[in-house]
Amino acid sequence: MSAPSGNPVPTAPPSYEETVGINMNYPQPYPVPGPGQKPDGKGMNPPPYMGQSAPGNNPVTVQTVYVQQPVVFYDRPIQMCCPSCNQLIVTRLSYEAGALTWLSCGGLCLLGCIGGCCLFPFCIDALKDVDHTCPKCNTLLGSYKR
Repeated sequence: MSAPSGNPVPTAPPSYEETVGINMNYPQPYPVPGPGQKPDGKGMNPPPYMGQSAPGNNPVTVQTVYVQQPVVFYDRPIQMCCPSCNQLIVTRLSYEAGALTWLSCGGLCLLGCIGGCCLFPFCIDALKDVDHTCPKCNTLLGSYKR
């Protein structure tokens, strides 16, 4: 088998760049490994961004943000940082008649305590809802509903 006289016989297959049409002189949108580099990305520099200068000695501004965990209020004072005045405080408690107070009063009325005994739940703090306020700025911080 001999090759036709008009077509020369190639001596080697084309290179990868010739096959896929990569022009090594044209800037690539991704890093191209140079000679002696593995194509796994190690030791390669990222491509420069078009239209942006290289970063110089620009100062970096760092803003620290503190995220406060949600506070669960109960029927006891708690120590916390007030979100309004940013002071470390122990909450002040105030008691208000809530659903449990009224249900207790209604239950006592159904049992026959009509002569004023049904009003005892309004005198018992353990049956009332609790509001937590800041002692410095008087801001309502939270409530505990019974």
